Amino acid sequence: MKLRIVANGAVFAVTLSLGATFVAGATSRTEASNSVKSGGGAGFSVLQTIRIENERPAGYVRALFEHWRDIDGDGCDAREQVLKRDSVTLPQVDPYKCKVIAGDWVSPYDGARWSDPTDIDIDHVVALKEAWDSGAWAWSAATRNAYANDTTDRRTLLAVTDNVNQQKSDKDPSNWVPPLKSYVCTYLGNWISIKARWNLSMDQSEWGRIKNLLNSSCAGLVIAPWSEAPLMGTMLTSPTATSPTATAPASVGVSVYPGAWCKPEGATGVYTNGKSYVCAKTNASGVAYSDGRARWRQG
Repeated sequence: MKLRIVANGAVFAVTLSLGATFVAGATSRTEASNSVKSGGGAGFSVLQTIRIENERPAGYVRALFEHWRDIDGDGCDAREQVLKRDSVTLPQVDPYKCKVIAGDWVSPYDGARWSDPTDIDIDHVVALKEAWDSGAWAWSAATRNAYANDTTDRRTLLAVTDNVNQQKSDKDPSNWVPPLKSYVCTYLGNWISIKARWNLSMDQSEWGRIKNLLNSSCAGLVIAPWSEAPLMGTMLTSPTATSPTATAPASVGVSVYPGAWCKPEGATGVYTNGKSYVCAKTNASGVAYSDGRARWRQG
């Protein structure tokens, strides 16, 4: 049996015999040991975990996502980190503010090779506006900033040819896929993993186009697992709910987004339609969620 495995942006063709076991995802033993991996699996199976909803574009402002920040405190902002990471040769780096001066980059979207970092854009694979429209409108500022600068999973940010990135803009796979045909399935795997990892929705045309490609040219796609999204626990909670000294659930009135991760378990809130929701690890029938994490559900 032949499978196509997407592992952190690379594609591998693997032939398996029945009963074979394989693990794809971590690029090194260190990465595998530093974070608990979750999710991943057959592309269509992961796609089916993503909710289908109409987008909510109102209110988007790019400044709501403070990008190119050094959120991990290593002295390099997210752009410079990705430039260093994605250079296929040892990059030249000015130690002052960790500025990448030169390197060698091969853009996965079009196969073009560049040595001047000014020819490179760092692409949010799921664009900031697309993320906003798909659920980030309900995130805390900390979670939006974590997303905008996320280097904990290399699928989120990629070094690509600048003008190709401008053509992509904030389009989803229903109206844009990379011009390099050999990278399309990898791109779809990255897209699905990001949406699943950050609990973002898809609209009907986006979900349908991806499904069609998974059933045709990208059949057999397997998506590598991912670590828990950083700061996702701060999403959609009040200061009372997230305080280490809190001893009781948040009071009714907290703004919620149905299906989103939340804490603490037992917190309550109200959706925009006026219905009450509870932060719980089980659905309304008492069945535990497969990932073991609490979500807002009607209750």
